[in-house]
Amino acid sequence: MVKYPQQVPLLKNHNLHIIFSITLIAVMGVASITPAFPDVMHYFKITPVEVGYLITAFTLPGVLLTPVAGILGDRLGRKNILIPSLLIFGAAGLACMFTRSFHILLVFRLLQGIGAASLGSLNITLIGDFFSGQRRAAAMGYNASVLSIGTASYPAVGGMLAMYGWQYPFILPILAVPVAIWALTRLNNPEPDEQPDLKTYLKRAWNNINQRDVWGLFVINILIFVILYGAYLSYFPLLLENRLHANSLQIGLMMSGFSAVTAITSSQLKNINRWLKPRTQLIFSFSFYLVTMAIMSFASSWVVLFIPLITFGLGHGVAIPGIQNLLVGFAPMKERAAFMSINSMVLRLGQTIGPIFIGFFYGLGGISIAFIAGAGVALTMILLAVFFIQLKTTTDVTT
Repeated sequence: MVKYPQQVPLLKNHNLHIIFSITLIAVMGVASITPAFPDVMHYFKITPVEVGYLITAFTLPGVLLTPVAGILGDRLGRKNILIPSLLIFGAAGLACMFTRSFHILLVFRLLQGIGAASLGSLNITLIGDFFSGQRRAAAMGYNASVLSIGTASYPAVGGMLAMYGWQYPFILPILAVPVAIWALTRLNNPEPDEQPDLKTYLKRAWNNINQRDVWGLFVINILIFVILYGAYLSYFPLLLENRLHANSLQIGLMMSGFSAVTAITSSQLKNINRWLKPRTQLIFSFSFYLVTMAIMSFASSWVVLFIPLITFGLGHGVAIPGIQNLLVGFAPMKERAAFMSINSMVLRLGQTIGPIFIGFFYGLGGISIAFIAGAGVALTMILLAVFFIQLKTTTDVTT
């Protein structure tokens, strides 16, 4: 296994820069197109529930393929999975721009999701491979900030592109191709040592996963992404259009505001770890989700929506990098990609069922009931953190 000097300043580490670019690609698949959802609905004459299938089609492959990608990443090497994934993501994503059939659009989204299946786990796996201890926590926080910068920028960029037509946000995935070339030529990543037989490998991976705190964090991650992809990304644009008559650009800018607060918060994870214990961080962040969903259920002015803009950013900015940092410490390098791929799989599960679950409540009572359902999910997360998650000790497995 290749060793890298710890004394290199974190933000000057070129490997971390490449990981940041992978993260930006991984988050592009949804964040850049949601501001165009109202226009997609009008063009294809589909319902709000049907437009949510563009998210479901993209995330579904990750539920099925991410564990396989993780196992292959451990056994064949990170790059051998990463590079083809980026190229598939870019090609299929760009193809979406040229279709005029909603069903074909869903097919291309499915293919793009196949390319994306490994990206959200391999980037975190690589951080775990390169860094440990407080440097790992800081790297996780910076990476989450980059992710949030992406989710802040892409809605604004997607909204501006959608002003010219619903299809134009789909030009952005082509950026995955130069990232693939950069990773191929410059990512100087360590790889696991020689692997044991598959049976032994799978047994070790299962032992790392089969822990109470790990299962609890997995379930919480599902629920976070039910809120993010179900309530926020699917129905917040509709809230702005229906209640405030916002256009695509205004929707994108508002969503960017949420993500900007998230980015600032995530960048402070190293300091937050000094102030609050991990379990306390979870409870605080989930409480912010609850406040956000409750206010969105009735908010009907730009001024009132400023409050959930702050609370959502604070909650999300702590929860995502904090949980990732906790999880990556549970697995040694030899099984880390498989371990984090299971986490990515449960995230995809949340992303996939989120629009359907919240969409059910939208069908029952419209936007308000959809966000009340999101508040119920946040309350469930708080109860899990209080009564199920223990985190009496923290782990940082490196071998």
